[in-house]
Amino acid sequence: MPLQNGVAPNISSLDISDYDPIDHLNAIFSHPSTLSAIDKASNALSDYQDELDEEIAALVRQQSASDAESVKSVWAAKKDLAELFPKIEDVRARAMQTEEAITEMTADIKRLDNTKRNLTLSMTALKRLQMLTTAYEQLRGLSTTRQYKECAQLLQAVLQLMAHFKSYRSIDQIASLSRNVSDLQRELLEQVCEDFEVTFAKAEVTQRRGMLAEACLVMDALGDNARSRLITWYCNTQLREYRQVFRGNEEAGSLDNISRRYAWFRRMLKTYDDEHAVMFPANWRMNEMLANAFCEGTRDDFRGILSRSVRREEGQSLDVDLLLSCLQETLEFEHSLERRFSNASRASIDTLNSDSERAPIFSHAISEAFEPYLSVWVEAQDKELSNLVPQYRQQPPKSPDEDFSPQMVIPSSIELFNFYRRTLAQCAKLSTGQRLVELSRVFAKYLEQYAQQVLLFYVSERPSGQTPSKIPQLEDTVLVLNTADYCFNTCTQLEEKIKSRIDESFRASIDLQSQADAFMGIASATVRALVRRVEVDVEPTWREMRNTGWSKMEGVGDQSSWVTEMIKVIKRRAAEIVGMLHKQQYARAFCDNLVDSIANVFIVNIFQCKPISEVGAEQMLLDSYALKKGCEELLTINAASGTPPPTGYIKRVNQSLSRIDPVLKTLQVRPSPPEALVQAYLIHIADRSDTNFRKVLELKGLRKQDQSHLMELFQAHRASPRNEKLPQSSSLLVPLAAPASGTGGGGGPTIASSIGSLPGAATLSTSNLPARFDPSTFGNAIINAARDGVDRFGTPNLGGSTPAAHTPSGAMSPPSQPQAQARASFEVPTAATATGNLNENLRNIGKFFKRDIGSFGRFGSGSKAVDGDG
Repeated sequence: MPLQNGVAPNISSLDISDYDPIDHLNAIFSHPSTLSAIDKASNALSDYQDELDEEIAALVRQQSASDAESVKSVWAAKKDLAELFPKIEDVRARAMQTEEAITEMTADIKRLDNTKRNLTLSMTALKRLQMLTTAYEQLRGLSTTRQYKECAQLLQAVLQLMAHFKSYRSIDQIASLSRNVSDLQRELLEQVCEDFEVTFAKAEVTQRRGMLAEACLVMDALGDNARSRLITWYCNTQLREYRQVFRGNEEAGSLDNISRRYAWFRRMLKTYDDEHAVMFPANWRMNEMLANAFCEGTRDDFRGILSRSVRREEGQSLDVDLLLSCLQETLEFEHSLERRFSNASRASIDTLNSDSERAPIFSHAISEAFEPYLSVWVEAQDKELSNLVPQYRQQPPKSPDEDFSPQMVIPSSIELFNFYRRTLAQCAKLSTGQRLVELSRVFAKYLEQYAQQVLLFYVSERPSGQTPSKIPQLEDTVLVLNTADYCFNTCTQLEEKIKSRIDESFRASIDLQSQADAFMGIASATVRALVRRVEVDVEPTWREMRNTGWSKMEGVGDQSSWVTEMIKVIKRRAAEIVGMLHKQQYARAFCDNLVDSIANVFIVNIFQCKPISEVGAEQMLLDSYALKKGCEELLTINAASGTPPPTGYIKRVNQSLSRIDPVLKTLQVRPSPPEALVQAYLIHIADRSDTNFRKVLELKGLRKQDQSHLMELFQAHRASPRNEKLPQSSSLLVPLAAPASGTGGGGGPTIASSIGSLPGAATLSTSNLPARFDPSTFGNAIINAARDGVDRFGTPNLGGSTPAAHTPSGAMSPPSQPQAQARASFEVPTAATATGNLNENLRNIGKFFKRDIGSFGRFGSGSKAVDGDG
C-alpha cells in the first residue's frame, strides 16, 4: 500500500458518492518526494480491485442459489392450494345435506308449535271475549242502579278489553259489541251530567256528595273529553250568578265596585272548599280551573268597561286615581291567587325575575285589561313632575337656617329622585313593558328640565328691574356642582334599575346617558364659574401689570409686586374654593382651568404692555416663573405642610404656563444684529407668518421704517430649506389679536377674551353691555356660553370673534346692521329648538369634561386622593 506523505491512504474514501480521483491522487502524492512510491500505490490498488471482484462474484453466486429456492417454494404452495379447494367444496356439500335432513326431521315439530300458538291465542281471545261480555252486562246493570264506584272499575276493564278486539271489528259480533260499549259510554256520560245538574238544581249537593264523587271516577274513566265537559259545566254553573249580577247591572259592574267582584269570588272559593272540594279528584284542580274561568270572564268585562268609559268621555282622560285603585286591587287579587295555587313560592310582584322554575299562573290574568290604559297613569306622572320643577326653581339652594357642608346637595334633587324611585316601584308593579319605557322617557324629559331650569338658574344672575343683578353666592355654586355630580351618578343608577325591572325585549330602549352628560355639562359650567371668581379678584393685579413701564426698565430685580399680590390673591381664593370641594377630581379640574386661564390672560396682557424692552421681557419671564411656582401649590394648598402636588398636575402647570416663554424669550433678543432677532423668532415662535412676526416687532416698539429691513430679512430666512417645514402660523400669538377690539380704557381683557370670545357671548344684549368690564355680568356670560356651546370648555379660543366692536376710548359701539340681523336670527329660536340646543350643548360639554378629568381620577366616584401620576 503506498504511503500518503509517509502515511497509508484511507481506502474508505473510495466509497464516497462524490469521489474525485484527482483530489485523491493529489492527497497521496502531495510532494515530489512521494513519486517514488507510485509502483507501490499501483500494486495496492490492483490488489484492492481483485478483492472487490472476488466479493462481487461470491454475492452473485449466493443470490442465484436463493432465487432457485424461492421458485421451488412458490410451486409447492400452489400445489397445496390445488389440493385444499376440493376438500372445501366437499365439506360445503355435506353441510347442506345435513341442513336438509334436520329441516325434514323438525318440520312436524314446527307445525305443532304453530298449532299450539294459534290455539293459545284463540283460547285467550275467547276468554277475553267472555270477560268483556260479562263485564258489559254487569256494567249495564250497575249503571242503572247508579253504583258509580263499581262502574268506574268495570268501565276501565271494559275499555281495556275492547282495545284487544280493535283488530277483530270486521267480525259482526265484535263490531256489534263495540257499538254497544260506545252507546253505554255515552249513556253513562249523559247520566252523570244529568245527576250533577239535578243535584245542583235541587241544592242536594250535601246529601248526594258521595255519589257525585264516585261519578267523577266514571268521568275519569271516560277520558279527557268527558272530564273537560264536566269541568266546563261546573265553572259555568258556579259563575252564572256572577255574570248575571256584574254584567247585567251597569252599576254593579262598574270599576267602582271592583272589590265586590273579588269578594264574591273569595266567597265562592270558600264554598268550594267547604262543600264541593271532596267531590272532585285532586288532580282535576277544579278550584284552579274555576279561578281561571273567573279571571278570563273578569278580564273581558274590564276591557269592555274601559273601552265604553273612553268612548263615553269622548277621548277625555280616565280617572287616574280610580284606575290605579282598581289596578292595585287587581294585582293584589292576582297575587293572592298565585300564592294559593302555586306549588313553589312566587316572587314578589315588585321584582323582575322569579326564583320559581314554574311560570306564574295568574300573573296579569286580569290586569292585562288595564295595560292599554296605563298611559293615563304615565301622563299623570308627567303632569305632577311638570308642577314640581317650577316649585324646585323657586326654592333656595339650601335652607337659610342650615349650615353649609362641602358634601351638601340641593334638597330638591333628592326629592326628585325619591319621587322617581317611588314611581318606578309602582310602575314595575303595574307593567314591565311598554309603559315602563314611556315612564323612562318622562324621567329623561324632567331630568333635562331640572338641569336647565333649576341648576342653571341657580348659577345665573337674576336681574330685578333697575337693581344690579344678583350674583350667585360661592356656596350656591358649590351646591350646584355637588348636585350635578349627584345627579350624574344617580342617572346611571336609575338607568340600571329600570333595566333590571323591564322586560328583556325593551331593555335596549332605556338610555339616560345623554341626561347624565347634561348634568356633567352643568358641573363643568360651575367649575368654570368658580374660576371666573378668581379672575375677577386678580383683575386689579393685571391692571397694575399693564400700567408698569416695561420699556423703561434698566435692570432685572426680584419678582414684580403685581405678581406677588396676584399669587397672594389666587392662593387665598383658591384655598377657599378648594376647601369647599369635597371631591378631589373637581378640585383638580378647578385648578387646571384656573392655570389655563392665567396663562391665556398673561399672553393677552403682554400685548397691552407694549413697548417691551429686552430687560422688561426678562423681568416678565422671571415673573412668569414665579407665577408658575405659585400655581403649583394650588391643588395642595389646604393639605398638610410638605405635601407634594401630584406629578400630573405639575406637568399640567408647566405645560400651560410654558406657552408664555417663547414669546418672552423672543422679546429678550435685541434687534441688532437683525439676524439674531429673526433667528430667535424662527426658533421660539417657529412659524412663517408675516403678521405674527410684525406683532413681535410692534411689541418691541420698533418704528415702521425699522421694521422693513427686518421683514425682508425674515422673509429671506423663512424661505431657506431649514425653515420650509415650519407651520404657516403659530397658535402662540393668536390670543394677541383679541385685546385689539375688546379692551376698554380701565377694564381688563380677561372677561372680553375668555368669555366674550365664546359663541354664547353673542347672546348678550348690547344695550346692557357696559363700556368696561363689570364683574357682575360674568354669571350670565358663563351660562350663555353653556347654552350656545363651546369648542373646548376651560380653554376658550381667545382669538375668536367678539360680540361687538369697541371704540378706542373703550366704549362699546352698536353692531352693524348685518351683524344685528344675524344676531337677531340667532337669538330668537323656537322654544323647542332652544331647549334642544341647550341640552345638546350641555351634553357635549359634559362629555368633554369627563374626558378632561379622566386622567387624574375615576369620574363620579367618591372623593379619592390623586395619585402620583395625577
